[in-house]
Amino acid sequence: MSAIKKKPVDVVLVGFGWAGAIMGMELSETGLNVVALERGESRDTYPDFSYPRIADELTYGIHLKLFQEPAKETVTVRHNTADYAVPYRQLGSFLPGNGVGGAGVHWNGMLWRALPDDLRMYSHTVERYGKAFIPEGMTVQDYGITYEELEPYFDKFEKVCGTAGTAGNLNGQIMPGGNPFEGMRQSQYPTPALKTLYSGDLFTKAAKELGYSPFPIPAANCSAPYTNPYGIQMGPCNYCGYCERFGCFMYSKASPQTTILPALLKRPNFELRTQSQVIRVNLDSTGKKATGVTYIDAQGREVEQPADLVILSAFQLHNVRLLLLSGIGKPYDPQTGTGVVGRNYAYQMNSGISLFYDKDTNFNPFIGAGASGTTIDDLNCDNFDHSALGFMGGAYVSATRTGGRPIQQMTLPPETPTWGSGWKQGIKDNYLHSMTISSEGSVMPYRDCYLDLDPNYKDAYGQPLLRMTFDWKDNEIKMTQHITEKMSDIAKLMNPKSMSISVKKPGDHYDVRPYQSTHTTGGAVMGDNPATSVVNKYLQSWDVPNVFVMGACVFPQNLAYNPTGIVCALAYWSADAIKKQYLPNPGPLVSA
Repeated sequence: MSAIKKKPVDVVLVGFGWAGAIMGMELSETGLNVVALERGESRDTYPDFSYPRIADELTYGIHLKLFQEPAKETVTVRHNTADYAVPYRQLGSFLPGNGVGGAGVHWNGMLWRALPDDLRMYSHTVERYGKAFIPEGMTVQDYGITYEELEPYFDKFEKVCGTAGTAGNLNGQIMPGGNPFEGMRQSQYPTPALKTLYSGDLFTKAAKELGYSPFPIPAANCSAPYTNPYGIQMGPCNYCGYCERFGCFMYSKASPQTTILPALLKRPNFELRTQSQVIRVNLDSTGKKATGVTYIDAQGREVEQPADLVILSAFQLHNVRLLLLSGIGKPYDPQTGTGVVGRNYAYQMNSGISLFYDKDTNFNPFIGAGASGTTIDDLNCDNFDHSALGFMGGAYVSATRTGGRPIQQMTLPPETPTWGSGWKQGIKDNYLHSMTISSEGSVMPYRDCYLDLDPNYKDAYGQPLLRMTFDWKDNEIKMTQHITEKMSDIAKLMNPKSMSISVKKPGDHYDVRPYQSTHTTGGAVMGDNPATSVVNKYLQSWDVPNVFVMGACVFPQNLAYNPTGIVCALAYWSADAIKKQYLPNPGPLVSA
């Protein structure tokens, strides 16, 4: 049966999370006809996230209603090329979103800007420590864009989200209470920082005693009534503790539903089609021009959507897979180090310390928000001297309290029984009287950590699954050991009754079972050289100039920071280039 052919449009968006919503808003405002294809279902704040239905930990936190179904599509995973990759059948380590809003629905709301040195990590490292400091096999590189170029777009996204925070570097002046390490910003955060919780107070006092500079985590959990630049009203967070894995019923946590969709869906030249699984980008006979996409609709029919401009705005893993399935860019070969699609896959390196107190110390854990926390950046990126440490990268360290949900957010001493009356007593003794501090660390890219198509496993439509080859390296183990040692110094000053440390050790392997973060990056990286990048600084494909690729897949390596702020600033930056440079003169925006 031949594919159904739709009427041609100017722009087709593949995936409708944050990047898709931003691209839809920016490009439809030019008068172009824009169609967005989202493989999941339609969801909105009301009725899908309405209270009390959304405050259901079993449905959303355990059964993972907002996430991808591994039975239909997943990835296969192995530690090295000698291993046989097996399917990731039960979501654990990372949680790809599904449905309108994507990961922008279930995220916690930690909204970071990249540090200036993050974006030029290779150049900065060579300048400060010399080229020999970079370990053999590490393929770290610059983004090809500077913080100064990206700053207006960080500012724009923060204003769209009603971001709560305290500026640390306002027009070159270091501000009290903010992050002294951040790049210069042009304006204060749109709303004041979230309230500091008691756990944050204890952390702040100890961190200051050790000479660190604590500040509130920048939060896309709006702290006050706010109207964003699109005219959309947001409400203040009520610290209900249902951010991660949940949609927000308060119109407080920034998501496409709370910040963009109410305005975008009113535009007659924009159309959103849900339950539309894109299976390839179609190319003309030269292979150098996209003619549109083919997708499977809700009835299982193959549909062709012609378009002049194709924007890949799905989750990081899906964008890489679609490039490989469509033959856009040369697949990466780890044996020769040539090719680009799938190259530089990276993840996140985390550690944590649980602190337990006597019953006269109460934390009220049920009060929290996704980004309600206090943090330090003194141990992040190259904010500290690495010359004698033998590793690159770093982590931010924080005391956060996202909530106290009864199933997943129980912090118990390691000696507590895992069932029965002893377990119940452990909960009673510790629920109100424990807290955690944690580190979220960077992960560098390596020649043998990459993504490709699996030769053995296929999805529900008969297409090869994406294969992930990844394991922890010495550099990241050294980094997290060092950071956790510094973090334990803070914890000791907080004077708990006891504490329990969780940190990766030399020889540990990547394990997909426990949740770690959904911050998977790379595979379609940006840069200034087609030999080492898939897209140029404007996120335009070097090989097919009318294809642009959004998301964390363009990160050359993984920062310590959560990726959403950088992803969305890059989307606004790319949209601006499309409007001002590409549309008047379609073609490559950077000479190869």
